[in-house]
Amino acid sequence: MLSLDGDEAAYRRLLGALRHLLVGYYSRRIGAATRADMEDLVQETLMALHARRMTYDLRRSFTAWFFSIARYKLVDHHRGRGGRAMMETELEDDLEGGFREEALTARMDVERLLGALPKAQQDLIRQVRLEGQSIALAADRTGLSESAVKVSIHRAIKALGEKLRGGT
Repeated sequence: MLSLDGDEAAYRRLLGALRHLLVGYYSRRIGAATRADMEDLVQETLMALHARRMTYDLRRSFTAWFFSIARYKLVDHHRGRGGRAMMETELEDDLEGGFREEALTARMDVERLLGALPKAQQDLIRQVRLEGQSIALAADRTGLSESAVKVSIHRAIKALGEKLRGGT
């Protein structure tokens, strides 16, 4: 893992991808908490990862190790707010909902691929293809026409396909 070998750019890319995963992970689990609470939780988790990065065993799955840190931070968050019942419900949801390493690894792969696209195309792919929002809603949020959103998504998917086939 380049980020553990001191490659600062790789480490920044890793933290960016993990930050995005954490926002999605925590936003589904902390419900009515404020955005500031969620951001604090994300930052605490990334700092914990940074502090513990040298304890990571390269023979183990990174995503399992990372999300165990995230779960501990979530438990601490709920404990601090007296949310034991919610914490237990969320843990059951994780176990029953297929919280699997394969899904997490796939999500990280998708994030890495999206990172090669311009920010606007990344956002559109996330909104429409990953989150299931309508073209009309994405157009409204971005100020683009529906046709422009469709074209941008089509071009982004074409570029991702080319990248996967080994093109530039």
